[in-house]
Amino acid sequence: MLLTLTTTHRPATDLGYLLVKHPDRVQSFDLPAGVAHVFYPEADDARCTAALLLDIDPQRLGAGRGRGRKQAATPESFTLGQYVNDRAYAASSLLSSALSSVFRSALRGESRERPELAGTAVPLEVRVPVLRCRGDADLAVRLFTPLGWTVTATPVPLDEQHPDWGDSRYVDLLLTGTLRVADALNHLYVLLPVLDDAKHYWVAPDEIDKLLRAGAGWLADHPERGLITRRYLAHRRALAGQALARLAELRLADEPPADDSVDEAAPTGQRDGIRAPLAVRRREAVLAALAASGASRVLDLGCGGGALLTALAADRRYTEVVGTDVSTHALTLAARRLRLDRLPERQRDRIRLWQSALTYRDDRLRGWDAAVLMEVIEHVDPPRLPALEDAVLGHARPGTVVVTTPNAEYNVRYEGLGAGRFRHADHRFEWTRAEFADWVARVADTYGYTAVISGVGDDDPELGSPTQMAVLTSTDQARKEETTR
Repeated sequence: MLLTLTTTHRPATDLGYLLVKHPDRVQSFDLPAGVAHVFYPEADDARCTAALLLDIDPQRLGAGRGRGRKQAATPESFTLGQYVNDRAYAASSLLSSALSSVFRSALRGESRERPELAGTAVPLEVRVPVLRCRGDADLAVRLFTPLGWTVTATPVPLDEQHPDWGDSRYVDLLLTGTLRVADALNHLYVLLPVLDDAKHYWVAPDEIDKLLRAGAGWLADHPERGLITRRYLAHRRALAGQALARLAELRLADEPPADDSVDEAAPTGQRDGIRAPLAVRRREAVLAALAASGASRVLDLGCGGGALLTALAADRRYTEVVGTDVSTHALTLAARRLRLDRLPERQRDRIRLWQSALTYRDDRLRGWDAAVLMEVIEHVDPPRLPALEDAVLGHARPGTVVVTTPNAEYNVRYEGLGAGRFRHADHRFEWTRAEFADWVARVADTYGYTAVISGVGDDDPELGSPTQMAVLTSTDQARKEETTR
């Protein structure tokens, strides 16, 4: 079975650093079910393709059943079916396991040589020529499209010489999009066995943790999360129930504070096209900005239920991560989401949660590489904003500060949001692009920062993007970077 991953990011051969596999060498890995080979059919500055070829040994796969580890019940469980099946040719959970074994660092988003690139979305093309798809090609579209992929799932005919025989249960899958390599691999790791709807090994309770780890940042909001969870856990009802309950907790932790919050995922006129929720795209934009800053010690100020913290904690480039919030309930949700009580001590020591009010100076926040105010400032009463500015930009003074806030001009695109109403009832204000630009320019000049403003989400030619983002870099930090060049 074969999977290829292609990028046109320049230099494209940097893909080798992200996958931790050199383009000039063929590498082979012995696995329980056969041998995996990684090689590059093409590798130059303009285009680079990495191929994972999994050579299944039917005898080894069949003999593995009964060596002490239970196997999942599959159509191949009967004696002859263990040796005569499609497992050597069609992508399945075996390919998912190979991805996990061969690209372990890449799945975690780690790259010692290219840490900034590992956190950056790049143009990607994924091809799986033969994928067993229980359902039809439309299922592949429903699973991958909400994650930002453009999907082409072409049914494979039973016999090209006899088209009247119809299509087989296999599809030729092509995915194109601009995503982080780690995200692409985690999508494949989860969804390949979901489409196959059969696992080659016994599904134990620890599979819940694997699913939630690989699905961090996207599964809780996926419209097909129920189907994904049930199939990934081999239809084991008790395990699926536990997983869905934990996903519900994550969704609750991400809920805005008001009951009447507008649905940012579905502006008027855009409901027919399936897009990643704005919350996910906003989080990805913040992560890309942090990666570009080169920060290793990061503050998530006003962290809420810990959605951003989870992504930061999963990225080993960040040696210290702190989440702060004035609400102890929010910090409890964040701790639960991060599963701090179950993390190994070394990993747990990287992550801390502090109760802190952003309108008061806190010496613990001084001297950090970067700080994030993601959808926070609009919850502060305008008369208290100067206190927040002084506490964060003046007293704490991180090297980089990333700020996101709603674009008030875009609100007319949301159904049911009347004139003068905010997206969340807890918002104290929402700024136009001009108002945000004025505020950014003022605080940057006052506290010695340079600033770059951009938009997050679909850009409206008249109204801009739904979210506006500023990346402020302290002049001290800028001089330091200039000196090291």
